[in-house]
Amino acid sequence: MQHLNSTKWLKPTIEYGPLIVFFVTYWLAGLFPATAAIVLATVVGLCLSYLIERHIPTMPLITAVIIVIFGGLTLWLQDETFIKMKPTIIQLTLGAILLGGLFANKVFLKSLMGSSLQMEDVGWSILTRRLSLFFFAMAALNEVVWRTQSTDFWVNFKVFGILGLTILFLIAQTLLLKRYLVEKK
Repeated sequence: MQHLNSTKWLKPTIEYGPLIVFFVTYWLAGLFPATAAIVLATVVGLCLSYLIERHIPTMPLITAVIIVIFGGLTLWLQDETFIKMKPTIIQLTLGAILLGGLFANKVFLKSLMGSSLQMEDVGWSILTRRLSLFFFAMAALNEVVWRTQSTDFWVNFKVFGILGLTILFLIAQTLLLKRYLVEKK
């Protein structure tokens, strides 16, 4: 049996595992059990990250805090509004952090991704601005969807719609990446 020298599987597991657990649990048992499941899966993911890498990444930690708070409120008050607002709060928080960083002359996105993607500073600034606006738009869209559609529709939107729109956004950034990418020497 091959020994796992790499933990490439860890990041996608921590990022998408709780979402998959939420989706499957929702369709099997409903929103409140799914909320408990995503809270538990998120905490387990962070613990797994710490046990394997002795480090908890900043963005998953921020997301986890919001999931635990809003998931906890949903379960405690038996009110689905809080879990439906969670994506809005996460998107607004991420957008504000990125945009706030730009106003403070800090490009947090470069700090987070700089080791995997080498780009000119102007490219990082443009990408950060675009990503901030995307997060704000996604927050607004989540608000419209959960306030006007059924819970079933919202769950599908949360799992597939947000992911699909994020992939489309990232694909749309390829010209920017090509323009400002720095070739490794």
